[in-house]
Amino acid sequence: MKHILTSLCLLLLLACTGPQQQSSKQQQSFYQSMSSLCGQSFSGKVVFPADGKDPFAGAPLMMIMQNCSDSTIRIPFIVGEDKSRTWVISKTAEGLQLKHDHRHEDGTPDEVTMYGGMASTSESELEQRFPADAYTAELLPAAATNEWTLALSPDGKTFSYILKRDNQLRFRADFDLTKPLE
Repeated sequence: MKHILTSLCLLLLLACTGPQQQSSKQQQSFYQSMSSLCGQSFSGKVVFPADGKDPFAGAPLMMIMQNCSDSTIRIPFIVGEDKSRTWVISKTAEGLQLKHDHRHEDGTPDEVTMYGGMASTSESELEQRFPADAYTAELLPAAATNEWTLALSPDGKTFSYILKRDNQLRFRADFDLTKPLE
């Protein structure tokens, strides 16, 4: 009986840690792929909404892969002349975290900053999804159902930043990884 109980406990432990370890491997691989782009800048364009009604539509978009370390990648996201946005991908004890760091021109934090979430379980090394966390829901109640996706295309040519709200696509920008900017 003692051996059966021990075996059941071990099986339960394996069942609880298996997917998390797999997800962790996927997150580590995604992080490494993103880190490999460090020091480069890429132009992008709004893909959705395609009707041009998004305030970013028509503005030049650029992401700069900078400030990469073993635990954090900071990616300034520039829209036209507006340099107020930075995506921050961090490794934490719970997994990958995405935060949106918004700053004023003088560098002080915006009132609405550091919203985002933790990566959910992923079966892909190319894509990570970040549902809104409790801080985001408190800071921006309308964003409580947000899910941000960061994705690398299978051919390695495109990086996509995708926002869904209430499970509906709200925004997508694609960046061309084949032509780093000078």
